[in-house]
Amino acid sequence: GPCPAAAEEEEEDGDEELLGAGGPRTWTPQEKLLHEARLKAKAKRRLRRTSSRDSARESLSEGAEPGPEPGSPKGRTHDRRSRMGKGRGLPKKGGAGGKGVWGAPGVVYGYQEPDARDPNYDEVAQGDTVYATVVPELEEGELEKNVQPMVLEYFEHGDTSEVMELLRGLNLGSRRHAVPSLAVALALEGKASHRELTSRLLSDLVGHVVTPEDIAWAFDKMLQDLPDLILDTPEAPQV
Repeated sequence: GPCPAAAEEEEEDGDEELLGAGGPRTWTPQEKLLHEARLKAKAKRRLRRTSSRDSARESLSEGAEPGPEPGSPKGRTHDRRSRMGKGRGLPKKGGAGGKGVWGAPGVVYGYQEPDARDPNYDEVAQGDTVYATVVPELEEGELEKNVQPMVLEYFEHGDTSEVMELLRGLNLGSRRHAVPSLAVALALEGKASHRELTSRLLSDLVGHVVTPEDIAWAFDKMLQDLPDLILDTPEAPQV
């Protein structure tokens, strides 16, 4: 059909024909009223068209993008309602259980039997799991820091079984010989009663915590370090 602008031009031409067709003549009151009504309607249409053009220019100048129509497919892209016309528009599974999702909060999962079809299934690794506590071997500085308080407390209570239990909780490793050496060095600095307690402790430790070879190695090392022991205990050679 013709555009609005062409229709208005045709109306204007019609008005001109009404004014000038057949030469000048006198209008009847009805024709005069009809002509005025047409002029008012034409002015209103021009005003509406001008205002709509101005609003369109303002929206384009502001950079606003027209939103999708309510019935267009783009407007339904993020719509959570069912495409089948069913449901209440809620997320599936209550918002849990999707791909890469742990599940709903507070859900505790029970034990699941291993699946042989699982690519990570290892038949050799299946079976009873045994957990063992691994205690690292004590270093030289840590050994003295742990054993010296045990020996000093032993001089107070005199219970050799308690010292053995504490020593078993430590991973002495290849430094077992340092225990009797440290005990004798502390006894040299103490009283005669401390030396008697140390002799009893070494006797009870043999076969349980240390070996006779560890005792022999400890005394041999102390004889080599005798000059240093004399600095702290001058009567060390006699003791």
